Amino acid sequence: MMQAVFDNIPLMIIATGALVGSAASLVGVFLVLRKNSMLSDAISHSIVFGIVIVWLLTHQQSGPVQLMGAALTGLITVFLTELLASSRRVKDDAAIGLVFPALFSIGVLLLNLYARDVHIDAHTVLLGEIGFIWLKTFIIFGYELPQALVWMIVVTLINATFVIMFFKELKLTTFDPGLARALGFAPTVLFYALLMLTSTTAVAAFESVGAVLFIAFVIVPPSAAYLLTDRLGLMIFIAIAIAMASSVIGYYVAVWFDVSIGGMMAVTTGIFLMAAFLLGPRYGLLAGLARRWSERYLNESRALAVHLYHHEGKPECQEESARTALQSHLNWSRQKADDVVRRSLALNLVRQENNLLELTDDGRNLARELLEPWRLKDD
Repeated sequence: MMQAVFDNIPLMIIATGALVGSAASLVGVFLVLRKNSMLSDAISHSIVFGIVIVWLLTHQQSGPVQLMGAALTGLITVFLTELLASSRRVKDDAAIGLVFPALFSIGVLLLNLYARDVHIDAHTVLLGEIGFIWLKTFIIFGYELPQALVWMIVVTLINATFVIMFFKELKLTTFDPGLARALGFAPTVLFYALLMLTSTTAVAAFESVGAVLFIAFVIVPPSAAYLLTDRLGLMIFIAIAIAMASSVIGYYVAVWFDVSIGGMMAVTTGIFLMAAFLLGPRYGLLAGLARRWSERYLNESRALAVHLYHHEGKPECQEESARTALQSHLNWSRQKADDVVRRSLALNLVRQENNLLELTDDGRNLARELLEPWRLKDD
């Protein structure tokens, strides 16, 4: 029964993609919040150097040794990047652009010089092929499982354990590293631990999904989640949910159109990001436009309240309270004046009697609040 589940190729492909997305999102959330998300790009390219070096030393193409070697390469990438940036001769982004192409090119050269006949190539590392994960399997407890699935289960559990155990520390060092340092935490140590997990996740994922999809999972779901919430815990869950949904939707759409599965999964994450950018309740483009329109309408009602308050109790009060006065004194069209009055009535800022407008208590209080700073300034 269980073996039938593991023999289900579509299910194994989707599960592997979902695990890669979950593991990547767990570390990607903190990289995005720290504005270090492009380090994932540098790490995912420079691990080619680590993979080749480990093969030259051990002749192992996969396994724990490869994971550790590539993870250390990722740390070396970050260390060299920060070393260059600390010299203040180049900026952070320029330092990244100098370090990872150098390590990547050295790795490709070594690959072509000494490992030409080995099944390790830059194309495999960068693009991968998630559709072929069922070709390499392990026998575990009598069941035959895809190697990529097993490794991603292990890495996802490690990443989840790290985030759960050090959640408070990660939260503090991410948002206020100065306070964390003053309280005795070690922001730099946690940062390098986070990057080591990023490197480990990248090399565990490279054979199944490749670096390109890994980078998409590290950056895009957390970015989309960031547009949807300000709560860190909820952001992590939303990012994981988007990554999982992208794996499922991306697989079936890829099969439908007969295109790259990994590529379609990456495209799907981009669609989720676009949806969050447009429809997000707080930071979405449409929500922002709605707030600006609402603020504009509210300002017009405020202008009406101030106008009526300014002439309230004065000889010209009756003349200024007529709708025609709004057109001449506030330079509003008749349609606009009618719309502003209708909204102000709905907000209970004014009331209308015999075609004359009069402030309510709410409208009068609002006008006083708006005029008070100007009165203090004049005094």
